[in-house]
Amino acid sequence: MAEEAPSKRPLKIIAGADSFGCSLKDALVSHLRSLNIDVEDLGTSSYYSIAADVGSRVSSSTSNSEEIRGLVACGTGVGVSIFANKFPGVFAATCLTPSDAQNARSINNSNVLAVSGMSTSPDSAIEILDTWLNTTFKSPCPASDSKPWPPEVESFLDNSIQEMPKIGGANKIVDSEEASCAICCLVKNRELNPIDIIPGGSMKILRETPTSAIVRFKAGSVEPAHHHTFGHDLVVLWGKKSVWNLTKEKRFDLTGGDYLFTPAGDVHRVKYYEDTEFLITWDGHWDMFFDEDLEAAKKAVQQELEKGSE
Repeated sequence: MAEEAPSKRPLKIIAGADSFGCSLKDALVSHLRSLNIDVEDLGTSSYYSIAADVGSRVSSSTSNSEEIRGLVACGTGVGVSIFANKFPGVFAATCLTPSDAQNARSINNSNVLAVSGMSTSPDSAIEILDTWLNTTFKSPCPASDSKPWPPEVESFLDNSIQEMPKIGGANKIVDSEEASCAICCLVKNRELNPIDIIPGGSMKILRETPTSAIVRFKAGSVEPAHHHTFGHDLVVLWGKKSVWNLTKEKRFDLTGGDYLFTPAGDVHRVKYYEDTEFLITWDGHWDMFFDEDLEAAKKAVQQELEKGSE
């Protein structure tokens, strides 16, 4: 059994999950309590609601008597991380391996751990959690080749602790055009690369494997029916689109803030009604296999829309 996390103050964990992550969250809560760590379990809700609840609690913590951290879980661990991070002073990290957890604590001083209920077993998740609990800020980690950080990096990390909580604080007044979500700010003023195989699309890869990307499509664009080797999650940042999952025979109409998971191998077709931008993450490396050509897709979409208007 792992030792209780090193901390100058008693540790309390605020935990929560969506339906895809609740079983894993329950296993981790039981493990934490076996270590005599105080846990407040907020239960199960939509991934964005429960992550906001946990993030808000960690962000607003002013206790000097105990250290407050968070634990969130959803299907991939990505959605809960996104919404927990909307609160100032929250440094949520999706960790799929113990190395991820060690890097997140050493470099980013992560105070919210996000885990994947769909791709992480309870035993692996406990190992990740123990590593996250027992790794201190600035300690040697895989990113430092398991060696102490050089003095200049230590100085940078020390400064980051003072500067990071200021980002997203309420002391900055912004107008409506400047106000946007944290994910939008990631690609603001960055050029997206055209998707040559689909007219009207462009993409900016944020992480290679597992692949995360910001994708943008012009109004009127159509993605022909296709499938991927790996499943993917997406969150629409702005715009309007419809996704037809042909494998499941279901249609999903999405606008800003909506979430959709498409399993590996499911054939799906997409229509964009407005200029649309979304964050998408695959469970592995990005690929794309077409099941029809563009003209066939446009005809099929038109037929579906006409059928819906009858």
